[in-house]
Formats: sequence, C-alpha cells, structure tokens
Amino acid sequence: MHCKTRWLERLFMTMLPLAAAIGLAAAETSRGAPAAVTTGHSPLAQITPANVERLVQAWVFHTGDLGRRDALTLRRSKFEVTPLLAGDKLLACTPYNEVIALDPGSGAQRWRFDPGIRTDYPPANLFNCRGVAVWRDPAAAPDAACASRVFSATNDGRLIALDLASGLPCEGFGEHGQVPVPAGMPLLGPGEWQITSAPVVLRGKVIVGSAISDNQRVEAPHGSVRAFDARNGRLSWQWDPVPRDAADPAAATWGEGWRSVGAANVWAPMSIDEARGMVLLPTSSPSPDFFGGLRPGDNLDADSVVALDAETGHRAWRFQTVHHDVWDYDLASAPALATIAIEGQQRDAVIQGTKTGLVFVLDRATGRPLLPVEERPVPQHGVPGEALSPTQPFPRELPSLGPLQLSADDAFGLTSGERDGCRQRIAAARHEGVFTPPSLQGTIIYPFTGGGVNWGGLAIDPARDVVFVNTNRLVHVVNLFPAAEFDAMKARFPEREVSRQRGTAFGMKREVMLSGWGLPCNKPPWGVLSALDLRSHKMLWQVPLGSTESLAPLGIAMPWGSPNYGGPLHTAGGLIFIGAATDHYLRAFDAATGAERWFGRLPAAGMSTPATYLWQGRQYVAIAAGGHGEVGAQAGDAILAFVLPREGEAGPGLWTRWIDRPGRRLITGAAAVAVVLLLIVVAVSKRWRRRSG
Repeated sequence: MHCKTRWLERLFMTMLPLAAAIGLAAAETSRGAPAAVTTGHSPLAQITPANVERLVQAWVFHTGDLGRRDALTLRRSKFEVTPLLAGDKLLACTPYNEVIALDPGSGAQRWRFDPGIRTDYPPANLFNCRGVAVWRDPAAAPDAACASRVFSATNDGRLIALDLASGLPCEGFGEHGQVPVPAGMPLLGPGEWQITSAPVVLRGKVIVGSAISDNQRVEAPHGSVRAFDARNGRLSWQWDPVPRDAADPAAATWGEGWRSVGAANVWAPMSIDEARGMVLLPTSSPSPDFFGGLRPGDNLDADSVVALDAETGHRAWRFQTVHHDVWDYDLASAPALATIAIEGQQRDAVIQGTKTGLVFVLDRATGRPLLPVEERPVPQHGVPGEALSPTQPFPRELPSLGPLQLSADDAFGLTSGERDGCRQRIAAARHEGVFTPPSLQGTIIYPFTGGGVNWGGLAIDPARDVVFVNTNRLVHVVNLFPAAEFDAMKARFPEREVSRQRGTAFGMKREVMLSGWGLPCNKPPWGVLSALDLRSHKMLWQVPLGSTESLAPLGIAMPWGSPNYGGPLHTAGGLIFIGAATDHYLRAFDAATGAERWFGRLPAAGMSTPATYLWQGRQYVAIAAGGHGEVGAQAGDAILAFVLPREGEAGPGLWTRWIDRPGRRLITGAAAVAVVLLLIVVAVSKRWRRRSG
C-alpha cells in the first residue's frame, strides 16, 4: 500500500508557530527515466564540484495549475514528476495527468494533452504523476503517426498512448488511445485505488501497478500488476502478489488469508532489465497494514523484490525483505540495477533500499543475496490473534542507513520541560527496537512508516560502487484498539489518522511523536543524505538534508534536516543533485566528501527527483518544484532547469552567490542569536524583578 503521510501536514502546521519559537529561542536523461534500467547515475560530466557554483537558471515553465486549480485541489496534490528527454522534447506530467512536451533548451511548450480527470474527491494518495514512459515501435516507419509513443497512467485508472511528435492520442491503442485499468472490485470511493507511478515498457509490453488506500479493510482491491500490448492496448497478462489458488506453493504462507486479503500492490516505480527481459517489482504490504492475524505466515510475495518475465508475467524469482508485515514497511522505491564488484568479480546486481533503512544487494539473475543476509530474532508477543514471524532478514555486513532503536535518552526538546515530556512519551510506549509489533499500549515504529528510504530510491556511482540515498528519521506511534471503539476513537481524535481496518478485531491510530511545541521528539537530523560503499561495506559520509528555512521566521535555516520525498541523481562529474527537502532548493553535494557545493533557489519545494540531460552540447539539470500536499509544503507549478553559462556569458551575480546563499544564512543566524540573547535578558530581568519585589 502507499504510505500515508498526511500527518506531516499537521506536523508543519504545528511547526509554524513553533518556528517562531525557534527564532526566538535559538538525449541523456538520467535518474527516473521510466523506461530505462534504474541506476540513478548519469555519464554526463560537464558540471563538476569545481564549476557547479556558476550554475544559472536556464528557463522556468509554469503548468498554470496555481491559477486554474482551487486551493483544496492543490492541497490534494503533490508534484513528484521526473522530466524525461525523448528526442527533441522534454516530457513531464502534472499531478492531474496532463502530459506536457517542452523544448529542452528554452522550456517553451511544444504540445500538451489533458485527459480530463475528475478532481472533486480526495484521493487516498493525493493527485500525483511521477512520470511517463516512451516506446519506439521497431515495426513502424520513422515518420508514421505514433511510431514513437508516450505512455501515461492516470489517477482514475486509464493507460493512455500519445504520439510523441504531436501529443495526439494513438487511435489504434484501445479506444481512441486509451484502455481502462480495472481496480477489480467495487471501491469504497474513487480515491481508494489509483495509479501514481510511471509505466515501464519492455518487449512490446506496457506494465503498470497501482496505489491502494491504507488500512481501510481486509478485503481490499487486489494489487495486480498488468501488462498491455504497446501497439493495440490489449491485456497481455496480469500477476497478483497475493496467490489466488490453493495449488500455488506461496498460498501456504498465508493461511486462509489468500482467499480474501488484498493490496501487496506495486505503487512505487518499477525497473526493467532489458537484456534478461525482466521487470523488477517492489511489492508492498498486504491489507491491512497493522494486523496480520488473518494471514498467518510469511505472506509471499508481499514486501518483496519480484522479477517477472515481461513477455509472460511468470515469476522468475523473489526476495522478501519483511516477513508478515505489520508495520507498513513496504518496498517504496524502484529496485536499483547496477554491475558491481563482488569478491573481485563484476556481478549484475539489484540493490534495494527499505523503509527500515536496510540495504539488500541481490543477484539479478537469481535473486539470491550477493552480500550475506541473516535471519535475526525480533520482538514477539503481538496483540491476541496475531501471528508474527520470529525472525526478519538483515544484511550481515552492510550498516543500516540510520538508527534502528530509540530510547528515552534520545528525547529532544528546545527546553528541559519539552525534552522531559518527550522522554516520558518514549518511555510510555512499547519499543524493543525495529519490528516491535503494534500494541494496545502504543508501539513506537522507528524508523517511521515514511522511511528510511521512500519512493525516491537510490543513486549509484558505477565507478566506485557507492550508493547515495536520502532517508527520513522520524518516529511513529501506532495504537491498536478494539474495533467496537472505532467511532469513539474517531470522535476523540478527529485530526489524527484513525482507521477502521474493517474485517479485523482492531482499529488503528497512527501519529508522529511530537513534543508539546510540535517538534519531533527524537533528536535531529530528521532528514539525511548518505553515501554507502558497497566494496568496503562502510558508510563514507552522512549529512543533514534540508533545513527549517521555509518554516521559520526570517528564513532561519537550522541545519536539522527535514522530511524528504524524491531521490538523488549522481553524475560522472562527481556530484549528487537532490531536491526532496521541504525548503526551496535544489542542492549539489560533492560525491566524494558530502560537502554542499551549490544550491539553486526554487519557487516551491522540489520534492521530486531531478534529471540531467545533454542538449545542443550543454548539460542541463531539471527539476519539478511544486510542493507536496501531504507534508504541507506550499503548492507550486514550476519545472525549471539550470545550466552553466556559455563562455562570455554572465554567471550568477554577487547577490545570488553571496547574499542569497551563505550570506543569508550568516545574516539570519546572527538575527537568531540576537533574539535569543534578547530573550535571555528579558527572562533574567523578570526573574530579578520578582526576587527584588
């Protein structure tokens, strides 16, 4: 299922007044190309740590949604698309599935297609389109209509084929260029089932997954992955991660749950291995997330990397990262494919990051671990009727990307009272480390269900076998309660996530653990960018990702990291480009050291994955900057690109280079210190007057 993050909107709404308190108290497209092998790496090298400071904005394009959509619709959307260069066009889609072709050098619109989706309802995973796919029909004449096609899948369950040259629907595909992708059962509402990630195309098949609402019911929609003929749109095959036949050996890992359980769907981006003809799927958790007593066993093929034959849909192999998931620890990112050195030999690998912050390295042909994995005992004694796995898989030699345990000593607060309050909340909840089961008492889920690693996934330096990945470090508290108490709990906590989990004996309440002032109760950083060496099995560096600048008054940028969604891009020039954070910057980090070398101002948070491409001899870096409704990041509608100036052209001015960046930090930092000193003087003065009085 798709991870719910609406709690973040509440987090940042509470952080707005808190921020005041902080101020007073202290064609070579790379990452995310939907139809390409996923490495997160570009061979382009014009932009380097030595010249990245000279980047300037090349162009900006506005989709127009800020002016055309009402405020409620904008809050129900997130702009997570990665632009894709195809021939002489840069392709993108809006959260409302409009597909737009831009001039790569100027950003001017070439064509636009609007599928006309409804927006008068709240989709469970918000309106979203992470990208499109492009396919060239080898049997078509080069100048024929729809010889090259753009495939887009919509929030309302359609697969659409467009002519790359004109943007017009391909009439021979389905009915007037569209085929319906069925949910397979009646829905609780139009927002329960949607498609948010890009299709992939392989061996003449267009393959799509789906996003399904969390925690609503046991008998949720099936998480079927479907393949359609790229020429005519006919269904070629479908594969369900939950076995639907008692004769399937995997059915034994579900008890009788396979007869009714849904989800385990593929909502995140997929990857393809063109040489092997395989599509690599990151499957998610079964329904519902936090109680699995009706599906005893490991629940294969949920929470797994699954390789399917693209022509037949038959499973080639699987590797399960979580047995019997009751934590919403689904696989949220595309499996990264790379060739790396293992014991002196080059091996084709699948590298999978997880919400727990673990990284698994698998053989691409077999799915068996290339780096050792071991089963470790995990906490037991779930609620009555639960059927926990006694062990979970852990990489034996690779470190985790972040902490896997939280103690009362890890409590954070700006004051001793706030810190003590967090200490008490941590101590009151059940927590014995990662994989502590949900409870009536209230269980700490850490890392929280937004990651660790989320949908942005990994980037890889193929020359050094180094993985770069952004992660979240926040804390969830999950309370189960008797199903009969659902109405009372919903009334008691109207602003929090309270779900029925219909069909089970327990409802569920999930919330981020925050202090009285609205800050996360665990110590920062709350967003981190890491570099993990797959050869030495060591962490090379970790740095905070994001700041409080977009939240705090005066733009005070506390270096505490921020929740982040979107992924990194590694280039052969030795840089990591990443937006993802809630502040309004695209950043460039030195891949060797983790030092921040540049950041470009964006009109809104760029909570997406950037792309880089070569156009007329110049390397561009492009990103969508449109905010994110689930985290309360202000909506935007911009796609913009950066480039090095030509010889003789002006670079960034003095204001941009010194005042808009380090100078602003210096000025706002000094302002914060001055205000803190003033508060101290006022507090001491009041105390002295009380004592002298």
